[in-house]
Amino acid sequence: MKITDIKPIPVWVGRRNQMLVKIETDEGIYGWGESGLSSRELAVQGAINHYREFLIGRDPMHIGALWQEMYRGQYFEGGRVLTAAISAIDIALYDIAGKALNVPVYQLLGGKQRDFVPCFASTGAPMGPELIDETKCLVEKGWNVIRTHFHHKQKDIFEPRKSIGPTATWLTKLREAVGNEPTIGIDYHHRLNVAEAASFCQRMPSGTLDFLEEPIRDDTPEAYETLRTMTDVPFAIGEEFSSKWEFLPYIERGITNFARIDVCNVGGLTEAMKVASMAEAHYIELMPHDPLGPICTAATIHLAAAVPNFAWLEAQAASTKEQQSSEDELFPIRPKLKGSYFPVPDGPGLGIEVNENLTNKTPFKFWEAPHLYRHDGSFTNW
Repeated sequence: MKITDIKPIPVWVGRRNQMLVKIETDEGIYGWGESGLSSRELAVQGAINHYREFLIGRDPMHIGALWQEMYRGQYFEGGRVLTAAISAIDIALYDIAGKALNVPVYQLLGGKQRDFVPCFASTGAPMGPELIDETKCLVEKGWNVIRTHFHHKQKDIFEPRKSIGPTATWLTKLREAVGNEPTIGIDYHHRLNVAEAASFCQRMPSGTLDFLEEPIRDDTPEAYETLRTMTDVPFAIGEEFSSKWEFLPYIERGITNFARIDVCNVGGLTEAMKVASMAEAHYIELMPHDPLGPICTAATIHLAAAVPNFAWLEAQAASTKEQQSSEDELFPIRPKLKGSYFPVPDGPGLGIEVNENLTNKTPFKFWEAPHLYRHDGSFTNW
């Protein structure tokens, strides 16, 4: 079997772009992949086109060898654009291998270790009574792991320090309202510095939060080590990491407690399995990042099925009807939530199909993440 074509297909789905990749073979078997790096999809498309030049004619079953060649095949190896492209290609190759061997992808990763993949829900409710009401509603529906978001009132203005007081106040009230059983966390989306993150944690009683996701930028492990000495809240870090090497200091030095791995950014399933093994050796569980599309979700379900050290998968528990409708049409076969978990599929490959007739009807749109400023006019993180 030989690769005959690699097609990058950026499409607009509901509220954002998805960078899909289809790999075709001379035996009629094809595979689907997806890249991360949202809002920079065309950069990834360019990288995929470079890789296509030497992957045509190669054996798609040589997944590990092709990964090494893609990663090492240029002097300037690595980086988020290149590994996002490698991720999509790698996932599609696993889809092909599973279909060729008539087994689910998780069988290629060591076999199934669980029958279903537990998930966590996210609430976008603002800090206030609405947050408590929505969280209680999620708990009543069977969700026992819930991620919240921070206080942010103005669309284009964000003052990091001003957000921490009301956020801490309402999270404390939320814990009092729902009790000790639910797992409660917050994603601060790397909008704080070390001092602000420490102040935020110190304003709440110990045990209020079960995890704090991405409070500061992850470029400097030493900054996180400093923050680690200033709070006892477990950290969930890693959604931006693009290799096992980026994960390495966070795992080996005990900086993170949950590995927020993204199979569409880290280098696909090949690299994700290596990160999972490193994390297992340090008693760290995976808590995968999954805000993209159904192909990312499907690939992550197979990863979750095959590893022992797994906590929860990010799930869109309250997607808009527009988003659900768009994904149902474009992905007629895709993973579907069953309550608060995904069943592990038993069909060949990833277990996903794409309606290619619709990809031309939902073309790529230029989209920028919000550009946020402080009141003094200086730029700050989104």
